[in-house]
Amino acid sequence: MLTDLDQYECPIDLKEDWINFPLNENFIFRIAVREVESWLIADIEGLSRFLNISKANFPLEPDKEKDPKDTLIRLAKRSRRRAVREDVVPVNDNAVIGPNYNGCLSGFVFENWSIENAIKRSESLKRAYKNLDEFKQYNPGRI
Repeated sequence: MLTDLDQYECPIDLKEDWINFPLNENFIFRIAVREVESWLIADIEGLSRFLNISKANFPLEPDKEKDPKDTLIRLAKRSRRRAVREDVVPVNDNAVIGPNYNGCLSGFVFENWSIENAIKRSESLKRAYKNLDEFKQYNPGRI
């Protein structure tokens, strides 16, 4: 399970609030600090190419961004690609995200995002990647 830290101050507080029961040995619970968008922003090289904006616009420590989703939307507003702006940027004051926010950013993840670049700037992504990479499925009773 992957979730955002959102308004929690600490991942431990979120986990203690959400997980107050025994977990299956094969259940993996990971928290993106602060929001999963920080992991997208962490690939400065890939996202700057995708948005067609300078790398100088990006925060160097995306895990420390107070509102990574807002940071990502502000970056998208600067995009030289009209389709990206129309998809990602909210169209009015009532909208939090653009009409094709998830579709556009999913396309970025599948086609352009580099986890190798992103883990260099996101400690929370680095820990999640390491945890998944080291996962060994638990099979009670099997040899």
